[in-house]
Amino acid sequence: MIRCVIEKVKETARLGIESSAFDGRVLLGLDRLGLNPVSQRHVASGSRAGVWLIGCEPADGTARYCRDCGAMGRVRSSWRRRFAHTPVGQHAVHLMVRVRRYECAACACSWTDDLTRIADEGRRLTDAAVWWAAAEVVLKSKSVLACARDLHCSWGALNRAVLEKGMDVLAADPRRLDGVESIGVDEHVWRHTRTGGRYVTVIVDLTPRRTGRPARLLDMVEGRSEKAFAQWLEERPRSFRDQVKEIAMDAFAGYKKAAARQVPHAVEILDPFHIVKLAGDKLTAVRCRLQREATGRRGTRTDPLYKGRRILLKTAGLRTDRQQARVDLLLADPANQPLALAHGAYQKIIACYAQEDRRKGRGMMAELIESLAVKGATPGCPELATLGRTLKRRMS
Repeated sequence: MIRCVIEKVKETARLGIESSAFDGRVLLGLDRLGLNPVSQRHVASGSRAGVWLIGCEPADGTARYCRDCGAMGRVRSSWRRRFAHTPVGQHAVHLMVRVRRYECAACACSWTDDLTRIADEGRRLTDAAVWWAAAEVVLKSKSVLACARDLHCSWGALNRAVLEKGMDVLAADPRRLDGVESIGVDEHVWRHTRTGGRYVTVIVDLTPRRTGRPARLLDMVEGRSEKAFAQWLEERPRSFRDQVKEIAMDAFAGYKKAAARQVPHAVEILDPFHIVKLAGDKLTAVRCRLQREATGRRGTRTDPLYKGRRILLKTAGLRTDRQQARVDLLLADPANQPLALAHGAYQKIIACYAQEDRRKGRGMMAELIESLAVKGATPGCPELATLGRTLKRRMS
């Protein structure tokens, strides 16, 4: 995607053009848009640099000839259209293009100047401005709002233009899938409303993480089902599916089934966040069960188990002495023996991922999973036994 953006920016900016005499028309790229500048005016904009308003007229001399009979038409009326163009330094540039309507006396037809070289139909930004904004967003991690301020246009107009160009050109570029060997998949709450689907499946490229670079978004698919992920994989070319070696996911069985069906050779990885989250959920489930068994109700702010709900989930090395004393007091109670087992497993899982030696960490994790998967290894704690079976199944 980055290569495609750079190519488009070079194409619109005419980088590498041969040296010639200074020409403001070439500098602003008006020759590529088929425009002749006729006036200029600078408008101040408070604390910002301001806007250059460049008056332009279409340079096509054949536009006034009738497209049906070829006779020369006359100008019936004209109006100005305003287009945001690529900025010059800190100054925004807006093109004030005079658009003429012609009419033919011979065949009684009318037409207007063709502006397709300037911008797509209905758009208020030139193609060069759209690709400039796309490059700022992709290459410099700039927000669309900041780009809109530089261009002196609305956020909505720029956001729609960048998204349309991205979907038409960038998303359709097959090169964006080159070199993808490790992908991650997870669900995301996309819509916070009562109606309509709330979730989407997010697929990211994790391959750059090997060299310390950030992961990049590949696609977002509506829904969070096995069918959604399987269909996305099926729509990708066979060469892409063959090069995928690893798939990181959560404990959702649907994604696992889709990956096993479409890319059976890929290694399925349960990522650290979801493993720790799964162990934390089991620890919380044990605490809630013990609370109900002891009091017959849910916990309140006066119950020791309820007051320790957050401290129990905190990494042991990050607790204060006072917090550690409260945890030790809870776990020392014989009635809380299942809680002590779940808490110990939870902290061991965190310790496995905290190991600097990855080989040692993998060995510790494998040993822990094997011990939890043994029948009867967690007396009085069925939640921990379930965790062991889940991790054992995913490890195999």
